[in-house]
Amino acid sequence: MPTYARLPLRFERGEGVWLWDTEGKRYLDAIASIAVCGLGHAHPGVREAICQQAGRLVHTSNLYRIDLQERLAGELTRLSGLDNAFFCNSGAEANEAAIKIARKYGHHRGIPNPAIIVMQRSFHGRTLATLSATGNRKVQQGFEPLVDGFIRVTYDDIAAVKALDDPRIVAILVEPVQGEGGVRVPAPDYLNQLRTLCDERHWLLMLDEVQTGIGRTGRFLAYQHNGILPDVCTLAKALGNGVPIGACLARGTAAAMLTVGSHATTFGGNPLACSAALAVLQAIERQHLVQRAAELGEEIIAAIRARLSGNPHVLEIRGKGLMIGIELDRPCANLVPLALGEGLLINVTADATVRLLPPLIMEAEPTERLIETLVPLIMRQG
Repeated sequence: MPTYARLPLRFERGEGVWLWDTEGKRYLDAIASIAVCGLGHAHPGVREAICQQAGRLVHTSNLYRIDLQERLAGELTRLSGLDNAFFCNSGAEANEAAIKIARKYGHHRGIPNPAIIVMQRSFHGRTLATLSATGNRKVQQGFEPLVDGFIRVTYDDIAAVKALDDPRIVAILVEPVQGEGGVRVPAPDYLNQLRTLCDERHWLLMLDEVQTGIGRTGRFLAYQHNGILPDVCTLAKALGNGVPIGACLARGTAAAMLTVGSHATTFGGNPLACSAALAVLQAIERQHLVQRAAELGEEIIAAIRARLSGNPHVLEIRGKGLMIGIELDRPCANLVPLALGEGLLINVTADATVRLLPPLIMEAEPTERLIETLVPLIMRQG
């Protein structure tokens, strides 16, 4: 089905931050396959884990205990500070689990029609429930009727949340940094204020870390910049470095909402996916890649700001760690094929923001190439 506006090339192989097409041309992957390949392509540790596990056991039903799944849950709860995990296959599925937790929590409190606060410009997935939670009318069109139970407010506007007085509200679902919405970084205390408000009103704070998690922002999870704990946190994308896996983590009351028979998955948390995810976590810790993301992100943002200083078409350069947005004063999707011609893979989101999501393993030479290639393309806009 023609659901993608595919660019006219095919990739044949990858290594580290590089991809090669079928004609042998090399490309710098500055979007890490949209925040998925945080360790780059064909990472030796992940490759070895997948190969070994594929030769031993790929899948067993969740009717039985799975040692690798239990090990992965232990690692993620250790790294996150949360209590338990439900494993699935994607970010959308992880967010579906979070939505179900919130609704169960509402019914547990005697609220028959629970509602969740969500944000304008947000993106949470393309299932009917996550699509309904998403704050992008363009991707919702044609799929009505949408799922009820979501109340939308402006992102990074704590007053808008405080002003809500609706007894149906049981939770807030929010991205620590909006990715698809244009790499929108909220005020430094935004998540802290949401945490305080949720505590006061007995709401769940549910953070969608599908794009921001696994070291992307310079902390293992973006909420760790704020020194808080959410009630629910969702992960996917970089967790498997390309092997499909998602996770919904929870703590406290939220961690007890999903019980036997209330939620399930066929493939989620199977041995192959969990072996890949464990290899990812091991590599990130062993190679100190969270700290690397923080340091390199600051370097890239500073370099781009210096070189584009005074450019009238650049509205803002923002980001956190290796999640970087360059907002222009006009639509700039044309930059994607122009960069492609120069051997650089970038992405434009929210029409006018160049989004960079480089692999956490980026070294000096490809970093310089990224900057030296991208800046002149932006300067030629207009």
